[in-house]
Amino acid sequence: MTSTPQSTKRPKGTPGALSLWFQRRANVSTAAKIRRKGGRMMGMDLLVLHTVGRRTGEARENPLAWFDDGEGGRLVVASGGGTRHPGWFANLAAHPDQVAVELHGAGTTAVTPHVLDDAERARVWPAIAAAAPTIDKHQRKSDRPYPVVRLVPAEA
Repeated sequence: MTSTPQSTKRPKGTPGALSLWFQRRANVSTAAKIRRKGGRMMGMDLLVLHTVGRRTGEARENPLAWFDDGEGGRLVVASGGGTRHPGWFANLAAHPDQVAVELHGAGTTAVTPHVLDDAERARVWPAIAAAAPTIDKHQRKSDRPYPVVRLVPAEA
């Protein structure tokens, strides 16, 4: 019986090794900038999200724009370039008890993530769209709704 060779092509929207390398380097550079100079870029507040890799178990850091939820938490949008959920979102889902945020001058704080349901997302999206029109523009062009995650300080 002859086996059919597996295709070596990546599915559309899947990053290659070089792309992941550049993304990780950019993440390291941006996280260092947040720590040194503060967390604003292109008019948005930034934080460093700390997660644990779902497959590797290794610590991961991702700089992300965040939006005040008005209730003491922070909202982050899992846009992932529009075509897929970002790796940090999968890591957060796999290890929700090992998530923290780092803010310039405030150190690192353990948080509990909550993915907003459709009604909650619809309620907060106008504020996100007003604060970050580019994210809203990309969302309108995407075939999938970007998940919005509320990060609230973990209870001690």
